[in-house]
Amino acid sequence: MAKKKRYSKEFRLQAAELVVRQGYTQAEASRRLGVSSNCCVRGF
Repeated sequence: MAKKKRYSKEFRLQAAELVVRQGYTQAEASRRLGVSSNCCVRGF
């Protein structure tokens, strides 16, 4: 099993900002940041 990737606080804030302030869906934010859409659902 692969190790769980850890994201920096800055990265998580950037992702949250895309969804909350800019109106992106979680899937759109994930694609924009280049990560799996499952990452956003799990809360980074």
